[in-house]
Amino acid sequence: MKLLVLIFGVLIAILVAAIWGASRVWFSGADVEIGFHGGAALILGALGSLLIGGLLMALLFYSSKYGYDEQVFSADDENQWD
Repeated sequence: MKLLVLIFGVLIAILVAAIWGASRVWFSGADVEIGFHGGAALILGALGSLLIGGLLMALLFYSSKYGYDEQVFSADDENQWD
């Protein structure tokens, strides 16, 4: 249980550091203007990346649940060639 709390605390610390660093970079470029199309592209790109990542994780869990990962072919296995 202590290990789980430690891991969770470290992950939260990394998330806070990433958010802090991203906000510093974002606000340091205050004199840079992003137009409507740039903002839309930024938002759509971020949402698209999250969507693809989520779909790939869902595919991974689906594959594991229904046993598709159990069927492994090895070229070294001579019984497959007979």
